[in-house]
Amino acid sequence: MSRQGKKKLKPEANDWRLKIAVFLILLVFGVITSRAAWIQVIEPERLRYEADMRTLRTTTTDVQRGMVTDRNGEMLAVSVPVMAAYADPKMVRDGNGFDDIRRWSALANVLEVNEDKLVSRVRDNKGRFVYLKRQVTPAVAEYIRKLKIPGIALKPESRRYYPAGEISAQLVGITNIDDHGIEGLERNYHDWLTGSPAKYKVRKDRRGEVVENLSVIEEGENPNDLVLSLDMRLQSLAYTALKEATAYHMATSASLVIIDIPTGEILTMANTPSFNPNQRRGIKPYQMRNRAITDAYEPGSVVKPLVVAAALDKGIVSEHDTINTSPGYMRVRGGTVRDGKNLGTKDIGTLLVKSSNIGMTKMALQMEVDELLAFYADFGLGTYSGISMDGEYTGNVPNRSRWSEHERATLAFGYGLTATPLQLARVYAILGAGGISRPASILKRKQVPEGTRVLSEKTADAVVQMLTGVTKKGGTALQAAIDGYEVAGKTGTSRKAVAGGYGEDYVTLFAGLAPADNPRLAMAVVVNEPKGESYYGGTVAAPVFAEVMAGALQLLNVEPTTQPPKLAGLFGSDNAVN
Repeated sequence: MSRQGKKKLKPEANDWRLKIAVFLILLVFGVITSRAAWIQVIEPERLRYEADMRTLRTTTTDVQRGMVTDRNGEMLAVSVPVMAAYADPKMVRDGNGFDDIRRWSALANVLEVNEDKLVSRVRDNKGRFVYLKRQVTPAVAEYIRKLKIPGIALKPESRRYYPAGEISAQLVGITNIDDHGIEGLERNYHDWLTGSPAKYKVRKDRRGEVVENLSVIEEGENPNDLVLSLDMRLQSLAYTALKEATAYHMATSASLVIIDIPTGEILTMANTPSFNPNQRRGIKPYQMRNRAITDAYEPGSVVKPLVVAAALDKGIVSEHDTINTSPGYMRVRGGTVRDGKNLGTKDIGTLLVKSSNIGMTKMALQMEVDELLAFYADFGLGTYSGISMDGEYTGNVPNRSRWSEHERATLAFGYGLTATPLQLARVYAILGAGGISRPASILKRKQVPEGTRVLSEKTADAVVQMLTGVTKKGGTALQAAIDGYEVAGKTGTSRKAVAGGYGEDYVTLFAGLAPADNPRLAMAVVVNEPKGESYYGGTVAAPVFAEVMAGALQLLNVEPTTQPPKLAGLFGSDNAVN
């Protein structure tokens, strides 16, 4: 073999392959770099937008509804924490949540629902959310957690609880399952009690957990508590007495209102029948009516003090004038006015105590009808009281161009017009305030309004003094008298109007104030359609007035103004105790 043949061959470099490989690497790197530059520099917003769409969410804070309390801080409405059980049907299916049917049986049992219906509600639902049950207790919620059914979850909410129950149900009102006020003060002051939730922008992970708080979208407003002028001690006392009287007299309904005379605040507003706001099943619409402001009745003799006050104030009569009512009836154009018996000639005070229709008619006919109607309006008849509650009725005080004498006469003894129990209580509150009219308030006042004078103090005091005779011997409401306090008031008994005239049903009323020499409380009691032989204001409404007023004065520590008869007899004379 030649030396040349034995020479080793050396590999030669293939330049074009290397160049192609390097080119491809550089090309890929360039593409990646260009794409990254494009995304990061030229068009970064699209990816940010897509990421934000997956992770950014707006959340709101839970806002508990404010409390409703009486003037002394006793709770009337409060929100308690509960939970809502719900399902995500997709998560249930994806997590094989239907495999263990025993868990669904336990869930249906604790929720008190039919198992088959519960399963079908979730299984047949194509959405992502379905309520299983609202407002479950914390104990039930904890049991549901322990079942660990995939896709079954809980979220917090609140339920309204009313500690006073039926005692103040129509006034306080109720909320629906979504915590929106739908009746009473809950409805009127919904925005005040609720406030508004704050809104936040947050970032959530795929499990729905908040991983970052980004910003505040909207500042929220804290809910406010509502402090009523109501005194639950008096409210409970009034409701109990009213309920007993309604049952005893087999009445259709009854209402009672107490007003604090110096301030115009409503201390009590009770109605029967009532309802339990904590148990909604079986509630009838008529039970929810706040009859003290929605139902108006012909007030009968309860308005006679206004006729006397108007006649005195306008100088038509004086306190010591007398009026002849013989022979017990009086013919007027359009009809005849009658008294229960012939009272003969009596002074103004006696005619008011004896409730003479003829005496009131003679005084009213000496006034222009517009003057009397304006006087009624000044005392709140036919107008709103000032409490600004939904459903309040103004009553009906007719306003027509032509009046017969008989129509003018009936206005004087409480027929031909209607008034609510609240309006009647305001009439006597104005008299007790010396002729000063203040708007009524269902909220506790921080400052007492000055009010408007609608009657001279002298005349108001004179009428109040006359009304004290109603509860004394010879008056029509002996059962309204209270030991230790002088009571001024007036009974009323009116027949209920029906189509074409008046029917056989009655409304019995008593309105008054106490103590008469230094008035503190004004009260109106209305009992609608009592059954049985007793249907007069002096025997049906007056005893309720006495019971509630006596208890109220004691609870408010109002000092007695007269010496109790038993104590006076014990010492031998009215002046024995100083």
